[in-house]
Amino acid sequence: MISPLNESIKLSNGISMPVFGLGTWLAKPGEVENAVKVALDNGYRLIDTAELYTNEIEIGTVLNEYFNKGKLKREDIFITTKWNPKMDKKSTIEKEIKNSLQRLQLNYVDLYLIHGPCVFNTDDSFDLNRKVEDIWKEMEQIYDAGLAKSIGVSNFSINQIERIMKIAKVPIHNIQVEAHLYFPQFELQKVANKHNITFTAYAPLGSPGRKILTAVKWVEGKNPMENEIVLKLATKYSKTPAQILIRYLIQRGMSVIPKSCSEKRIIENSRVFDFKITDKEMEELNNVDYRKRLFTYDFVKGHPEDPYVDER
Repeated sequence: MISPLNESIKLSNGISMPVFGLGTWLAKPGEVENAVKVALDNGYRLIDTAELYTNEIEIGTVLNEYFNKGKLKREDIFITTKWNPKMDKKSTIEKEIKNSLQRLQLNYVDLYLIHGPCVFNTDDSFDLNRKVEDIWKEMEQIYDAGLAKSIGVSNFSINQIERIMKIAKVPIHNIQVEAHLYFPQFELQKVANKHNITFTAYAPLGSPGRKILTAVKWVEGKNPMENEIVLKLATKYSKTPAQILIRYLIQRGMSVIPKSCSEKRIIENSRVFDFKITDKEMEELNNVDYRKRLFTYDFVKGHPEDPYVDER
């Protein structure tokens, strides 16, 4: 195994989180084990998963193998998983994180996120009674119990983050949202910085593989890997467009979790710590005028906690 990619950001509770990791959404059964092994062998120390991805068991198998063989210690790895807000009314977040821990073969996760602000019943109907403040109080309980070293939210709006921070006994430690060249999340990052909340970018390459999930009618958008500024910088630095896009977000202070099951791309994506984009070039990238949210979550339209109601 090569040396770890150990550049990190500090969460408000003192926990260090790697700025770069492996996303595992849409990794097919059988693929994710190899992807995680390739990632760990090439210095990745952050693995991002979720109950909804249905791959926690495979990831747990790999982690258990590496721990038992002495390749890695538990404290070497940062594991993020997420609570799926579709649940039986009798269930609790504590019960769900314990199920995730059992699948991952772990005693705790480093970061546990609410996967979205809209709670659903098991029949897909909206749960109209649970507000984000109510969910957060349950998250605080699993944090206090030591089941998660840090807690946060994913796919939440600025308003929802502000509401939680007003009532929180334990603050939000991390937010994970869609962020890439064409959807840079400047305003949300300002709010995160104001509250000392760290920021994780999913779909940092514009999620070119999202259309694998054919059950969803995806928003069409330009491919940031074909942007002329990105291509110019890729030539200048002898890097791939993907590496430029990842480096751009890292230099903006984000943790970045590109998904790939390709050994070549997993290795390539991580080679972003041997160059730096200049301030002028960062400004050029920041000023790209095309903007497009790709993950619109149309299935939550009408829910009282729809995070993007103002954009619809």
